[in-house]
Amino acid sequence: MKLLKKFNIQTDNEELYIQALTHTSYSNEVGDPSYERLEFLGDAVLELIITEYLYKKDEADEGVLTKKRAMYVCENALHIYGTKLELNDYIRLGRGEIEAGGKERKVIVADVMEAFLGAIFLDKGFSFVKKFVYNNIIPIIENDDSIFIEDFKSKLQELVQTDKRSLTYVLVAEKGPSHDKEYTVAVKIDDIIYGKGRAGSKKEAEQQAAKDALEKSVQKL
Repeated sequence: MKLLKKFNIQTDNEELYIQALTHTSYSNEVGDPSYERLEFLGDAVLELIITEYLYKKDEADEGVLTKKRAMYVCENALHIYGTKLELNDYIRLGRGEIEAGGKERKVIVADVMEAFLGAIFLDKGFSFVKKFVYNNIIPIIENDDSIFIEDFKSKLQELVQTDKRSLTYVLVAEKGPSHDKEYTVAVKIDDIIYGKGRAGSKKEAEQQAAKDALEKSVQKL
């Protein structure tokens, strides 16, 4: 596989990497396993590596480090990593998802980035995947300001905490097939809805809901 040669990954388990690039829409058509389980694993692997990176590099307190880590492992950042590493060129999609421009969809590219890291971890071990992250993802973090998106959830949480009010995110709608979900999330403060957000993942929908609350209801907060 050209992608593995690009990153100098030698393996006897190429099928594992093919799975990491296989979207559910393709899996439903062909029967091959999708990347979902590998995505779950890769998410944890990346978070651990980034946590260690920040701990060693940054002398900031826990709160600041937590916010930075959230920015470096969020959907937007993962989409940037995956696009810059050109993983989207290798994603296997069903016909409908191809026509819908799935290779450019943020949530899909982000998921594949995590799944690819999960595959590397299973195949080559933690030291190898850590080296991969330091060689290919850390340089993006250190040289690309576009990943530093505002963490709207943290900002809203800080505002609410000053008054000791309750803050909850509620999934109010979920539509579309399993491979192309759209989630609608409402953010409630003391059981009153202050904002709503829609996105291809629950995490991103929560961020959009918090942003909506901050933009529309800042005077009420």
